[in-house]
Amino acid sequence: MTTRNSAPLASYIDLLLDVVCAVDRQGRFVFVSASCEQVFGYTQDELIGQQMIEMVHPADRQRTLDAAREIMRGQPNPNFENRYLRKDGQVVHIMWSARWSEVDQLRIAVARDITERKLAESRQAALYAISEAAHAAEDLLALFKRIHQLIGEWLPALNFSVALYDEHCEQLNFPYHVDHHECDPEFSVTGRLCAEVIRTGQPVLVTPEQPFTVSGCSGVVGDQDSPCWLGVPLNSQKGTIGALIVKSMPGDVHYTERDKELLQYVCAQVAAAIERKQLHSRLQYMAQHDHLTRLPNRELLRERLASALGKAKRDLGRMALLYVDLDDFKQVNDTYGHGIGDMLLQAVANRLQGCVRESDTVARIGGDEFVVLLDSVQAAEDASRVAIKIRQVLAQPMRLDSHSLNILPSIGVALYPEHGTEEKQLFKHADEAMYAAKRLSERLDRA
Repeated sequence: MTTRNSAPLASYIDLLLDVVCAVDRQGRFVFVSASCEQVFGYTQDELIGQQMIEMVHPADRQRTLDAAREIMRGQPNPNFENRYLRKDGQVVHIMWSARWSEVDQLRIAVARDITERKLAESRQAALYAISEAAHAAEDLLALFKRIHQLIGEWLPALNFSVALYDEHCEQLNFPYHVDHHECDPEFSVTGRLCAEVIRTGQPVLVTPEQPFTVSGCSGVVGDQDSPCWLGVPLNSQKGTIGALIVKSMPGDVHYTERDKELLQYVCAQVAAAIERKQLHSRLQYMAQHDHLTRLPNRELLRERLASALGKAKRDLGRMALLYVDLDDFKQVNDTYGHGIGDMLLQAVANRLQGCVRESDTVARIGGDEFVVLLDSVQAAEDASRVAIKIRQVLAQPMRLDSHSLNILPSIGVALYPEHGTEEKQLFKHADEAMYAAKRLSERLDRA
């Protein structure tokens, strides 16, 4: 076809930034404009005769075929969006305006590259979703699971790992690791890549086209039969606190520099969320634990006691409360100083924890007063045996900063349900029993 000045119409079409194409009833390209090479990476000659559907992203093929059938039935579609795979393997987002020409027996369509717009939308959606996840997640594990799900919506991320670096212990740990081929991330390629990302504070992209030698691993990661890795640092105001790694399987779409940019953007939000969660956890820990002994304090003890009481009432079970007070502790402070007194309290805390089960609670409720909550006991004799064990263990000499100290406890025992069915009743009985034991000990000492 020519215009009045004999210039071919195709020469004008080739000036368009959008791609104009025609597809026959069998789904083959019969015409494409010159801009196809910029959008799809293929030349006009490479596309003519090719099946359109083979270029479509596998996840979008069925709905693309459904839309094509509707167009061929005479229903124009001016705003259809799907994803194509470029010649270089990158994913490109396309908006189509298409109609069916009955006369020509062709689908006539205009394709516009909207990848940049979709990426901008993805960034905004990711920011919002991750912010929501950071506030809604109950803990970091729940947050990492949600982040994994969100990232998997725009990247191949079946295998996903989060590594955090503890600078105090100089140790790398993996609070979240999902990989069907690497059970132990610490000594795997993923682990080595995480360590490299954290060490340098820089992202790492490993593809067959961009190999990367990993220290401590044999060979070069990124041969033709290997997966692709994309690792991005979790950077905070304090520096690099960890790394996030996604790994695709051989045959999947390769990660790109654009994916790296998007993941870096997301990781900035993830790092901020991790810091907020860690700060909240630290504040919560400080609010519920004694700063000197690291034992639960009175508030946390009450929470656990309420839980134990509820369980005992439901199961018709038994539980016990032991009130432990150190005899003559003031004399230790007066004689050796408060520094030695603090060390003594820490040593007592450690010994008390060694006397009970992991399910039990040892708490410091103030000064030299400790409470032991035995979550479940079979008989009253069980609590008595624990009290005897505590006396024997605490009676052993303690070597503290060149001083050898001996300390004895006074212990009061309260049993549920014999001595009360409510918190106040049990605390009152245990406290009174402890003071009775202390008075008896003082009389024996005078005698």
